[in-house]
Amino acid sequence: MAKKNTSSGQVRIISGQWRSRKLPIHDLEGLRPTTDRVRETLFNWIASDVRGARVLDCFAGSGALSLEALSRYAEFATMIELQKDAANQLKQNLTTLQCQHADVINGDSLQVLAKGTQHGFDIVFIDPPFRKELATKAIDLLMTHHWLNNNALIYVETESEITALPVPASWVPLKEKQAGQVTYRLYQYQTPDTSAQ
Repeated sequence: MAKKNTSSGQVRIISGQWRSRKLPIHDLEGLRPTTDRVRETLFNWIASDVRGARVLDCFAGSGALSLEALSRYAEFATMIELQKDAANQLKQNLTTLQCQHADVINGDSLQVLAKGTQHGFDIVFIDPPFRKELATKAIDLLMTHHWLNNNALIYVETESEITALPVPASWVPLKEKQAGQVTYRLYQYQTPDTSAQ
């Protein structure tokens, strides 16, 4: 059977060991890679925290955020992606980069998050398909099932009409910006006992 050609573009890694590398991505429904400009701003925000961090990409899509983190020497990345073609492309791109410290889970992010984890994460990316209320559901599951290490940084990218994002009291807002139809925010998780010190 002839393979369907769904490839439509590329994602470019901005900085780090794979700087300027371009990797193929698929044109799939809901796949909306974070733009270079937004990614550059985000990684300026978290630059000093990436090296050695365990990264969770809840809605990996093109993998732009995780691959950027891995390029900047994150210790490990777990990427969750629902669409099989996108997940397969992520695996292929990791092979191309000869990157062995990443794991791609092809599955429903909310179901995966609901199962919990044995290892917490230091940086979490929440960049879901728009207008499905997935960001708030993912936030709830991250907290309920203990995915966050203390002081973890959480990046949330949503449609700009969401003017107030409900987050737990333990999430300290650090940064917020808008770019076109997108609002992106950075939080830091602090457990009550450490924030009280």
